[in-house]
Amino acid sequence: MSRAVRVETLGGPEVLRLEDVADEPHAGPGQVRVRVRAAGLNPMDWVIISNEEIAARFGISLPTGFGFDFAGVVDEVGEGAEGFAVGDRVFGGALSRAVADHVVVTLSADQLLHTPDAVDDVTASTLPVAAATAAAALAAARVGDGDTVLIGGAAGGVGVFAVQLARLAGARVLATSSEGSFEFLRGLGAEPIRYGEGLVDRVRAAAPDGIDAATDLYGTETAYAALALDVPAERISTIAAQDPDLHVQATGGTDAEPGTLDHIASLVAEGRLVVPIAAQYPVEQIREAVELQAGRHVRGKVVVTL
Repeated sequence: MSRAVRVETLGGPEVLRLEDVADEPHAGPGQVRVRVRAAGLNPMDWVIISNEEIAARFGISLPTGFGFDFAGVVDEVGEGAEGFAVGDRVFGGALSRAVADHVVVTLSADQLLHTPDAVDDVTASTLPVAAATAAAALAAARVGDGDTVLIGGAAGGVGVFAVQLARLAGARVLATSSEGSFEFLRGLGAEPIRYGEGLVDRVRAAAPDGIDAATDLYGTETAYAALALDVPAERISTIAAQDPDLHVQATGGTDAEPGTLDHIASLVAEGRLVVPIAAQYPVEQIREAVELQAGRHVRGKVVVTL
């Protein structure tokens, strides 16, 4: 019997239920089935199920599954599904279907990549949304060698990728966080700065020659601080801002360049980029896992294992 996390009514973590699937899914033409071993959680997962308007924006109707990021092993290949074979280790994304024993992926519509041998399933399951979003945010702000970049919300799931990718690009990274995350961020190569009132003054003191670019991975505070520090709007990116008066570069994982995830997976395999795993939960504790992730104070990624 195959299992899946299901959502029958919209709400918080309390609406998530692990259920047996009566009709086990199978791969049809152009599809492969993956036996999921791990599913990485993202804010979008619980935001989608939080209210009707947001669910509709993503094309989700009830009942539905849960989660996007997954990693596992191909166990069925449908006719015409080229490039994958039974036994291949893979990772990818399947909107509102990932937290399940089996996920069927349509190669023309969904995301599926080969997992490098040196990358374990738990780590691979964290990459699709967060790594792609981090890369897109840095690209939108045109972060490059010699830049000083301000990264807001740097200790979170996207931030841990953004900090390291910016450092690999040759940038100096000033990273906003709570003081409790300072040592964690220093370990990733960033110079931490406390967020909140007075941020502009603290950034100016840390970088008296100015900053070149900024990306806000949490809200709008960092973006407004960068504007106050005379960073051009075209070199400031956001991934979650809802302020119509903030005329900067809004972006997300779907804007990442082709090949981004393969490149980042290779960086992980080579040991040049690390993925901090804040917590792992068995799928039976899906509600607890989502509660932790939704608290937005996690350093790194939360993963559900199956």
